[in-house]
Amino acid sequence: MTDDSAAFLADLMVAAVVADADGVVRYANAEARRLFGDDPRLVGEPLRDRLFSGPDRGAADEVAARVLAGHRWSGELSLVCSDGHARELVTSWSPGGDRGLVLLAEDTRHARILTRRLDRLTRVSTDLLAAQTVGDVATVVTEQMTDAAGATVGSISLVVDDDTLALVGIRGGQPGVASRWATYSRHHGTPAADALRARRPLVLVGRDEIAARYPDLERAAEGERSLAALPLAVGDRPLGVVGLSFPGRRRFDAPELLFLTLLADMAAHAIDRIQAQEAAADRESKLTFLAEVSVGLSGQLDYETTLAAVAEAAVPWFADWCAIALADDDRLRTIAVAHSDPAVAPLVEEVQHRYPPAPDAMAGPYEVLRTGESVLIPEITDDMLAFRAYDDEHLRLLTELAPRSMLICPLAVGEHVLGAIMWVAGEGSRRFDDDDRSFGEDLARRAAVAIDNAQLHSEVRDVALQLQHAVLPDRLPELAGWETAVVYQPSGRTDAGGDFYDVVDLRDGRVALFVGDVMGRGVNAASVMAQMRSAIRTLIALDPDPTAVLSGLDLVFERLGLEHLVTTVYAVADPGAGTLAVVSAGHPAPLVLRADGAVEVVEHEQTLLLGAGGGTRSVTVLPFGPGDIALMFTDGLVERRGEDVDTGTGRLVAASERLEREPLPRFVAALVDEVRDPTRDDDVAALALRRR
Repeated sequence: MTDDSAAFLADLMVAAVVADADGVVRYANAEARRLFGDDPRLVGEPLRDRLFSGPDRGAADEVAARVLAGHRWSGELSLVCSDGHARELVTSWSPGGDRGLVLLAEDTRHARILTRRLDRLTRVSTDLLAAQTVGDVATVVTEQMTDAAGATVGSISLVVDDDTLALVGIRGGQPGVASRWATYSRHHGTPAADALRARRPLVLVGRDEIAARYPDLERAAEGERSLAALPLAVGDRPLGVVGLSFPGRRRFDAPELLFLTLLADMAAHAIDRIQAQEAAADRESKLTFLAEVSVGLSGQLDYETTLAAVAEAAVPWFADWCAIALADDDRLRTIAVAHSDPAVAPLVEEVQHRYPPAPDAMAGPYEVLRTGESVLIPEITDDMLAFRAYDDEHLRLLTELAPRSMLICPLAVGEHVLGAIMWVAGEGSRRFDDDDRSFGEDLARRAAVAIDNAQLHSEVRDVALQLQHAVLPDRLPELAGWETAVVYQPSGRTDAGGDFYDVVDLRDGRVALFVGDVMGRGVNAASVMAQMRSAIRTLIALDPDPTAVLSGLDLVFERLGLEHLVTTVYAVADPGAGTLAVVSAGHPAPLVLRADGAVEVVEHEQTLLLGAGGGTRSVTVLPFGPGDIALMFTDGLVERRGEDVDTGTGRLVAASERLEREPLPRFVAALVDEVRDPTRDDDVAALALRRR
C-alpha cells in the first residue's frame, strides 16, 4: 500500500482495514483499532478469524472471494468489536492493491441508513422506469436491487401459468442453478412459492431456520445464510417473486422490510407495464402487417362496419344476397346479411334466425367450416328446397326467396377458418360455375383478412384501454376530513387516450392530487400515461412538495429521453395551514369553488409542457377552507374545435356557479355533462376535492 493510500485511509472517519490476497490484515487505521481493538494487534492477523465469529466466517469468506474476483459489495454484517461482542455494522468491500481488499466499516445510526436506502431507492426507481423489456427489469433486480439490499445472490422468477414459475434472471448462486430452476412449481416446496401464495415477504434468518423450513432446498452459497422472498403483484394479479440471499445471520427490522417491499413493488409495476406494452405491441404489429396485405374490402376497422361492407361487396352484381356467419365455439352465428332488394333483407334474416343450418348437414356452411373447402351448387331445384325445408313454413319462406344457385366459401386466414360466406343467386341471375368459385374464394380470402384485421384492431384497442384502465385508480381513497369525486369519459374515437389522475393520502392530514394528459392516442399514449402516473406517485413518496415533484418529472424526461409531450397540474391541500399549493406544466388552469358560491380560476404564468425543456415553474398558494372545492380537469372539458379556450373556461365557471354542489359526485358528473364538447372529440377527466 502506498503512503498516499495510507494517508487517505488514516483520515477517514470510518474503520478501514486492508488485507492481502491471503486475507491477512496489513493495515488498520485508528478508527479500526478503536472499533475492533488492538490487543492483540490487529495487523498481521487473519481477517476472518480476527473480525468474524464462527457462524459468520462463511459469510466473510463469500464476500471476500467476490471482492478478490474484482467486484464491490456493501451491506450489513456482524463483526467482533473491541468488547468481544459481535455487532451489526454497515460494511463496504472493494478490491485493493496487490490483489488484496479494503474493508470499510461503521457503526451507523438509523438516520444515515435511511439516507442510504432512499438514495438506493431513487436509483433503482429510475432504472425501472427506464426498463423497456422484462430482461431489463431482471438486470435491474439482479444487479442494482440486489446490491441495494446488501445481498450477494439475487434472482427474479415470473409466473408462467397457474402452476409454474420461470427463472428469468439470477446473479450468484451455485453452478448450474439457472438450468436447475428454469421452471418450478408455484404451489409447494420453495420460499418463492410460499411467498407468492401468501402475498407477503418471507424472511428466514440463519441456515438452521432455512433447513428446518425447507430441508430439500439447495444452498445459495456455503456458510451461514439468510434469505428473503418478495412477492411481485399488481392488484390481485400475481406476477412473480424476487429472491435475495444474504451472507451471515441477517436480521430485518421494520424499516428494512418496508425498503425491500418498496423495491419489489416498483419491480412489479415495471413488469406489469412492460407486459401490457409487449402484448399490445404484438397485436399492433399483427394489425399493421394485415393492413398492408388487406386491400379493397375494408376502409374502416370497426368490426360491424367491416362485416357489412364485406356482405355488400358483391351484391347485386355477383349475387342477389350474401350472408356471413362466424364460428363461435364450433357453432355458426350469422353476423351480417345483405340483399339486392333492401325490402327483402329482413326476410333473409328471419330465415337465417328461425331455421339455422344443421351442424351435420352436407353441402352447407358447416361442411365448409369443417373442411375449409368451398361448396358450389350451380342449380337449386324445387325438390332440393323441399328436401332442405324443416317444415311447411320453412318451405314457404324458401319458395318466396327463390334461391337458384349457391356458392359457400370459407373465410380463412392461413389454416384458420373464421367462418363462411354464402352467396345466393335468384331467378334471372347468374348460375355459379367453377370460374365463379375461384373468384368467390379470392373474394372470401380478402374478406377474411378484412375481418381478421378488424378483430385484431379491436383486440389492440382493448389492450390499450385495459392498459389505460389498469393504471387509473379503480376508486379514489377514502380520506378523513375530505370528499373526492372523479368523472372520466373517453372520447368517441376507437383508441385509448392519455388522460390520467390520482389522489394520494400523505398520511399527515394533507392530500396530494394531480391530473395530466399525454398528447396522442393509442397504446403508446396509454403506456406513457402509465409511466407518468407511476413516476408522480414515486416522486410524491420521496417528497410531495410541488416544486420537488415537477422538478423530478423534468429530470425523468431528461434522463429517459421520453418523446411524448405531457401536461399536468399538481396540488397539495393542507388543512392545518388552510392552504392549497398548485403548480402547473402547461395544463388548463384549475378552479377553486368557494363555500360561499364564488369561483376562482387559478391562473399561472406561462409554463412549458413536460418534455419541452423544463424551466422555472411558480407555485401558487391559495386559502383553502372548509367547504371549498378544488377542481382539476383535462382540456377535453373546455376546448372545442374552432373556439377560444377562454370561452370554454367561461362556460365552465358559469356552470360551476349555477349547479347544485351536493352531493359532490353528482355535481361533478352534471358539470361534465353540461360543459363538455357534444362531439366527444377528446377524453375528459375531472377531479374534485372538497374539504369537509
